[in-house]
Amino acid sequence: MSVRQAQTLRVFDSHTILSLITKSTSLSQTQQVHAHILKTGHSDDTHFTNKLLSLYANYNCFTDAESLLHSLPNPNIFSFKALIHASSKSNLFSYTLVLFSRLLSACILPDVHVLPSAIKACAWLSASEVGKQVHGYGLTTGLASDSFVEASLVHMYVKCDQLKSARKVFDKMLYLDVVSWSALAAGYAKQGDVVNAKMVFDEAGKLGIEPNPVSWNGMIAGFNQSGLYSEAVLMFQRMNSEGFKSDRTSISSVLPAISDLEDLKMGVQVHSHVIKMGFESDNCIISALIDMYSKCRCISEMSQVFEGAEEMDLGAFNALVAGLSRNGLVDEAFKVFKKFKRKVKEFNVVTWTSMISSCSQHGKDLEALEIFREMQLAKVRPNSVTISCLLPACGNIAALVHGKATHCFSLRNCFSDDVYVASALIDMYANCGRIQLARFIFDRMPVHNLVCWNAMASGYAMHGKAKEAIEIFDLMQRRGQKPDFISFMSVLSACSQEGLTEQGQHYFDSMSRVHGLEARVEHYACMVSLLSRAGKLKEAYNMISTMPIEPDACVWGALLSSCRIHRNMSLGEMAANKLFELEPKNPGNYILLSNIYASNNRWNEVDRVRDMMKHVGLSKNPGCSWIEIKNKVHMLLAGDDLHPQMPQIMEKLRKLSMDMKNSGVSHDTDFVLQDVEEQDKELILRGHSEKLAVVLGIINTNPGTPLRVIKNLRICGDCHAFIKFISSFEGREIYVRDANRYHHFSEGVCSCGDYW
Repeated sequence: MSVRQAQTLRVFDSHTILSLITKSTSLSQTQQVHAHILKTGHSDDTHFTNKLLSLYANYNCFTDAESLLHSLPNPNIFSFKALIHASSKSNLFSYTLVLFSRLLSACILPDVHVLPSAIKACAWLSASEVGKQVHGYGLTTGLASDSFVEASLVHMYVKCDQLKSARKVFDKMLYLDVVSWSALAAGYAKQGDVVNAKMVFDEAGKLGIEPNPVSWNGMIAGFNQSGLYSEAVLMFQRMNSEGFKSDRTSISSVLPAISDLEDLKMGVQVHSHVIKMGFESDNCIISALIDMYSKCRCISEMSQVFEGAEEMDLGAFNALVAGLSRNGLVDEAFKVFKKFKRKVKEFNVVTWTSMISSCSQHGKDLEALEIFREMQLAKVRPNSVTISCLLPACGNIAALVHGKATHCFSLRNCFSDDVYVASALIDMYANCGRIQLARFIFDRMPVHNLVCWNAMASGYAMHGKAKEAIEIFDLMQRRGQKPDFISFMSVLSACSQEGLTEQGQHYFDSMSRVHGLEARVEHYACMVSLLSRAGKLKEAYNMISTMPIEPDACVWGALLSSCRIHRNMSLGEMAANKLFELEPKNPGNYILLSNIYASNNRWNEVDRVRDMMKHVGLSKNPGCSWIEIKNKVHMLLAGDDLHPQMPQIMEKLRKLSMDMKNSGVSHDTDFVLQDVEEQDKELILRGHSEKLAVVLGIINTNPGTPLRVIKNLRICGDCHAFIKFISSFEGREIYVRDANRYHHFSEGVCSCGDYW
């Protein structure tokens, strides 16, 4: 074959290959063409390689495209363009910037089609500094004056919350478009900048821009996201008054704002508008309506919206469960959950998490653990929010084994580095009596937010470790974290537990003087408790009398509780009468007053208070304790005879009582608030729930095993003395968390120093 014939064949082959590339309609065909190019020796042809690169990029085969790019000795703008565009379109924004950087390193000048892809990548990565460098490059090369590049820059700066820069670019644009204008106005709304948001929005006519539904919806959503709910509603009203029809997005955006405002009248009007527009079958709107009615405490209307839906939607169901729980109807939420679990093929993670959260927030902790077990059986993968909702349930009932298992689950699934999961772990371990483990979790966190600082301080306060709580409070400030209302609640509570009245007063005064925080009613309740428990009842009453805000039941309850400790009838009666007005249906207030009378042997007054309770249909909340034994949580009630091991418990109690007497320690029968014989008083004391729980633990665990008990009420003096004796006699560490604090009994001593 002559040289001329070989050249003719090669030209023909090039045309054939180009035709094959052009006609390639699948990945496999592209790979066949690629193989043919390699065989025929055309692999060094930049034109063919760029065409193949484009095809591989369109099929998202970035590995093959990358290999081709590396094979080119002299790549050009077309070699990078398709790959940069495809990676941006596939949301591989980090890779987009890597490609853009390589393009510049190869001394290739990007064009007006490449630069917007790089700018978009900066926007989605919130890489404002890189975005500014790209912008600078555009200014240097003159590409920044292109209208498409300018629009991309406005969006990038808005998304990175650099609104001053966004406005500068916008003001220099020769060809203004509605999309850039809408983005800028919505960006100001999202930042809560009402003045600039409205100023930009109102400039539409002057700039020759006609707002569209996206413009209005951006403003409504922006104000809603920044917490300016009234502004969001006003923008929605203005939209309709100016003749723009609100669509599904508008309504879905404004309903959450109405919900947070609890504006039922406006909510009903929007609901009527929904029906008029024929949107009542839209799942997003149904969920938003259910949420709105639940926050406005309209349970009937909330249920009607759900039941009126044409199809069962998980989003609407999740909103219903959350709404019922929000209004304290956790039993109803549980019934609905059980009912629809039979009807729906599978719940999503949001459904399960909502139900776990509902139970753990409303005292149904065992149910929360059971639901989590069912969730795992249903093979629904929990997320970090699920774990954050489950851990409080473990802590509430001191289910340490379940809490540790949840911790292990979070470690296996890399959730433990989530700051909210870590904070929940700190809280769980503190609630389970393992304050050292709580501190271990706290110390290994790479980043601390206010939630975890507060969780650690609160944990120390609960354990009566005032010194450590104060150290955490001071350390958080040295680390640059400003304390909030909860931080001060923790440090004041810690001072109250130890009777540190001077330090407590110092921190209380520093709230407004140093930190600019006005004390809330909860802080006054802490101070009243601090003063009155230390025996300074008159000072506590004077503080209540001079409060700048109306004292609530927590404040008067703190005083009444301390009057019970110090047997002060006059102040106790005054506090109780206030509480009867504020909480007429709370039996605890009647019981406390009755106890004050009983401790002073005023039995007629005791009978009078109990008659008052009967008259209003109230009964005493029974003492209740929980203990976890061999992965099972047992609940025992005061005077309980239903537990299957009750005969063994009572026999062991009788023997321990005898051992206690023989050691020279007597029962403190002052804590029997009934007019009965001394012998009967001892029998009554044996039935206290915390005693039953501790003895159940002794019977069912090996000698020396630590015991953890949770009680719903404050531990009584006799039980406190009895458990101190048991800790020494049985050689056990016993942790009891009552309604007030943690008690750590060891070798006959309690961590509270008998001050509780």
